[in-house]
This record gives sequence, C-alpha cells and structure tokens, in this order.
Amino acid sequence: MKTATEIVTEFLQACDGRDVAGLARFFAEDCVYHNIPMEPVFGPEAAVSVLMEFARVSDEWRWDVHYIAETAEGVVLTERTDRIRDAAGTWHDFPTMGAFEVRAGKISAWRDYFDLGQAMAAMGRAAAPFA
Repeated sequence: MKTATEIVTEFLQACDGRDVAGLARFFAEDCVYHNIPMEPVFGPEAAVSVLMEFARVSDEWRWDVHYIAETAEGVVLTERTDRIRDAAGTWHDFPTMGAFEVRAGKISAWRDYFDLGQAMAAMGRAAAPFA
C-alpha cells in the first residue's frame, strides 16, 4: 500500500500534468477541498471543478514542492510555490502551504493556505478567479 506522501506526490504530479479529468480518482467520495481564503467545496466533482478554474485562467501550471512531511495519522503537509503561466507567457508565483488528509488511499481533506490578495495582484485581477 502506498504511503500518504506517495499519494499526495502522485496527485501533485498529475496536477502539474494538467490531467484535470483524471484528478477525481485521488479523492474520497466525501472529501472536502478548502482554499482557505474562499469557501470549501465537497466531493470529488466539486474539487475537480475548482481545479478546472486553474486550467481556465492559465496556459500552464506547476506546483513546486519545497518540503513535504507526513504525520503518523496520514496528514501530509506541503510547502509549495504554486506557479501559473498566463496567456502572455508570464509566470505568477504563489507561496502556498497545503494540508492533505489521506484515508484508505484517497485524499479526504485538502486545505491550502495562501494570500489571496497577493495572488490576485500578481495576476492583475480584482476578483478571485476561483469563486
């Protein structure tokens, strides 16, 4: 059986590959995904819908993991720089801290912490793109 860290690493690699349609397989049916500045969403389809917004507002994205740690309970903590490339070819970087709860080989909860104002200013947007 894979460790929680291996599952989260595979998930983040799939995100980098923009395999958005295939991402639902990583989530438990009762999962919650919460970008902390915004409202949480529930279920694999809702989580993928939020990720589709990344695909909609970017030509490419990468989530560079700097540090990753796993607790005995299967919580995986990631310190990352989430990078989004816009249509003009400009990369926008967002320092992000993520917490993934893994249960029975699936992500049951995912919380990302980042500065929404910083993210929106970098992308030149007045409103959150992931509402």
